[in-house]
Amino acid sequence: MGSMDISLSIVGLSAGAASPVDSLVGNLTRIRDEGFRRVWMAQMPWDADLTTVLGIAFREVEGIEIGSAVIPIQSQHPMQLAQRALTLSLISGGRFKLGIGMSHRMVTEGMWGVSWDRALRQMREYLDGLQPLLAGEPADATGEFWTARGALQVPAPEPELYIAALGPQMLRLTGRRTAGTLTWMTGPKTLAEHVVPTLRGAAAEAGRPESAVRVAAALPISVTDDVDGARRQAAKEFAVYGTLPSYRAMLDREGYAGPEDAAIIGDEETVSARLDELSAAGVDEFTASVFDASAEGRARTRALLLTKAR
Repeated sequence: MGSMDISLSIVGLSAGAASPVDSLVGNLTRIRDEGFRRVWMAQMPWDADLTTVLGIAFREVEGIEIGSAVIPIQSQHPMQLAQRALTLSLISGGRFKLGIGMSHRMVTEGMWGVSWDRALRQMREYLDGLQPLLAGEPADATGEFWTARGALQVPAPEPELYIAALGPQMLRLTGRRTAGTLTWMTGPKTLAEHVVPTLRGAAAEAGRPESAVRVAAALPISVTDDVDGARRQAAKEFAVYGTLPSYRAMLDREGYAGPEDAAIIGDEETVSARLDELSAAGVDEFTASVFDASAEGRARTRALLLTKAR
């Protein structure tokens, strides 16, 4: 078992900042200068367009990889997403990783009027259109949900493709066809007994080496002496994830009452041991969602993370 990569998660742009994009560029520059090599950013349904913002960020900030964790598939055609992903790969010289997912019923049906049903089929058809294009080949996929026929001319390195997969069927599809999965709110027992073996088993069945697929696990983290305070903050800040069915299933599987139980909270020794537990569970990359309310607390957490980065 190799040592675990350490990356950071940034959720949303600081909408309150005078210039959210300038603020992100400054933030990414600091993160890179501290020694982090990769950041994952979420596309929230109400936020600025992530791919546009990343085009600027890649141009302004050298020497750091940025992945989307994740872009929902239902709101854009696979050919359009392939254009955007390849454009980011072109701008960044191959530093972009594309993470996609199904979002949630309350978003797709509630906000967009798009069915969330038959998620596996939707995703499989999307991959049939998307993957050839990312590889620089023509797509010729006719589906019930997605049809993509034609080629792009964007001379860029193929971005690694990840799927936010938690359920067994989606994990198997991910293991057969992509670079790996991005998990959230999923604890070490569930990772070790469900996510890792399902993903790697599917890769092996498809004739791929087990090392061809990666598990990038994101969790809230706070290195602090005020464990109760951090737990209260996590319970409040991440409350919605206790109600969304896909994450609720992961919390239940682990025996967690709520998101505050999934959060990694404690002093350096405690948190370090929790990270070792994730590595032992077969996690290839830990994506830290640093949530301490104070700048000092966040800096303390990042400092510990850097001691664990290889």
